[in-house]
Amino acid sequence: TMERILIHTDFIKLDSLLKLAGLAGTGGEAKLLVQEGRVLVNGEVCQMRGKKLRGGDTVTLDGRTVAVGQGK
Repeated sequence: TMERILIHTDFIKLDSLLKLAGLAGTGGEAKLLVQEGRVLVNGEVCQMRGKKLRGGDTVTLDGRTVAVGQGK
């Protein structure tokens, strides 16, 4: 199942999205997950926790996929 997170800005940083979606409890946890290579952005491992995500991007962690939606 794909979840959807709406953002009302041009982008959201990866670590912020992980927290917002409930995939990580804290910024520190988000940082660790990203550094360990456990987070996929658009199907590819991403180790940049400050990566800017925009509408249409997907983030996957432990089988959960979150799609970024643009809400204006």
